[in-house]
Amino acid sequence: MTIKLLSICVASIASSFTAYAEIKMPVLFTDGMVLQQKSKVPIWGWGEQGTKVTVTFGNQKKSTTIQANGKWMISLAPLTASAKSAQMTIKLGDETKTINDVLVGEVWLCSGQSNMDFTIDHIIKGALKTPKNKPIVDYILKEATTAKDPLLRQISVPHAYSYQKQRTDFKGNWIDCQPENNRKFTAVGYYFGRELRMKLKVPVGLIESSWGGSRLEPWIMMDTYQQSKSEMGDYYRAAVKKMDQAIEKWDPEVAKKNYKKQLTLWKDQGGKSVKGKLRRKPRMAGKPNAGRQFPSAMANAMIHPLVPYAIKGTIWYQGESNAGFYPDVYASRFISMIEGWRKAWGQGDFPFYYVQLANYKKIATRPKEKDGWATICDQQRLTLKLKNTGMAVINDIGEARDIHPKNKIDTGKRLALWALAKDYGNKDLVFSGPLYEKSQFSGNKVTITFSSSGGGLMVGKKSLMEPTVKVDAPLKGFQICGADRQWKWADAKIVGKSQVEVTHPDISSPVEVRYAWAANPGKVNLYNKEGLPTSIFKTTEKQ
Repeated sequence: MTIKLLSICVASIASSFTAYAEIKMPVLFTDGMVLQQKSKVPIWGWGEQGTKVTVTFGNQKKSTTIQANGKWMISLAPLTASAKSAQMTIKLGDETKTINDVLVGEVWLCSGQSNMDFTIDHIIKGALKTPKNKPIVDYILKEATTAKDPLLRQISVPHAYSYQKQRTDFKGNWIDCQPENNRKFTAVGYYFGRELRMKLKVPVGLIESSWGGSRLEPWIMMDTYQQSKSEMGDYYRAAVKKMDQAIEKWDPEVAKKNYKKQLTLWKDQGGKSVKGKLRRKPRMAGKPNAGRQFPSAMANAMIHPLVPYAIKGTIWYQGESNAGFYPDVYASRFISMIEGWRKAWGQGDFPFYYVQLANYKKIATRPKEKDGWATICDQQRLTLKLKNTGMAVINDIGEARDIHPKNKIDTGKRLALWALAKDYGNKDLVFSGPLYEKSQFSGNKVTITFSSSGGGLMVGKKSLMEPTVKVDAPLKGFQICGADRQWKWADAKIVGKSQVEVTHPDISSPVEVRYAWAANPGKVNLYNKEGLPTSIFKTTEKQ
């Protein structure tokens, strides 16, 4: 090959790479993506101002011009669900990009902390702290190695955080349900998506964006904090002020001098402390970093890049990390987070379904006044006052020794019940366990009335993945107190389709009743006849 011909080939290859780079779009818009049906579908990317962009999909062909900020966006008209693999083409100037294997169906965002972040692989490989749950792990392992469903797909957002800068993209790719991919799926999301696939018979796409150990606060949108005039806004502004001051005061030269001084001392002492114990080699302090728990840090890096990709709704599993961090204001902050996400997407009040925390730690042997875990669970119940929210109760399938219960199967199914009933027309489906509605105090008796009692209340027992069964046993988990606030285990009995009567022989004038009020209340056993458990609650103190 002559030098001239080689130069031409190299120039041609370089030109092709340059041309491809010009059509820059979020990784969401790559081969295998799932688009939301029956909704406007925003398609966007970046390029040189003034360049014409044309998007073609199915019988739709739409064009726009790249704006001064270098961004373009086109909205496709509502699409019809289709399991037939299709192509989308994007023409930018003289260049064309093709996205292959595109489906149309239902798209759900899956977010939260570790119990959403846990993949099927985590469930299979994780330590089995409750031996009786081995059949659950065996079931999930078999499914992981055999399940094939090219119409169930997922894309995952890598763990990332950002202090005040909102990111616009991430690295990732769409995968489908195949033995070589299944272990990568979020376990809760997988079983939620599987239920939708079985019932709806349309493609389902999951966008997984979660991070173990994360609090609620880093998931709240930055403008939600900035526009807040409540304690939440004060919390954010104080955190930003402190961080900005730390960044301003940081001096790399001072940091270097301190490091050298510490390193010299460490060497002089032979790497040991005054007491003779080995000490880690010093590291030079870097520029102050807000960290992943900083308010909005994960919303900036892991949620903002997804906006406004068309979704049907969100499923959420988080709260463990807030049991010891502002648990009393969790509901107000959670509601603010949901409203902020909805505002960012601009799709109205899209469905937001979440998991109430599972029972965890040693079984409570006596009632106590305060419990951060129980408080979070009750705050999650109070969040139901927000429109188009729903809560999957799992206080019957947790594990005392494992904060990550293995039974993600029932968790996913219970979330799916909300979606199937509320969003997909299954109006006769009972989708929730009993929820506290009101109480009536009369002498030494308190009558509790529940909503969502379905076919009626029952005492039930849940074993592994089996359906809940009715049992002949006393009701457990109710607590009662008088004016002295001395809590006692209560006597409780079902007295109607949706009512329970609560008493205690030593309390003649009760002022409050609670149910399942502990991190692990033991085998609480009030269900509706459809086998769904009752949520934790507390009555309003009698005036």
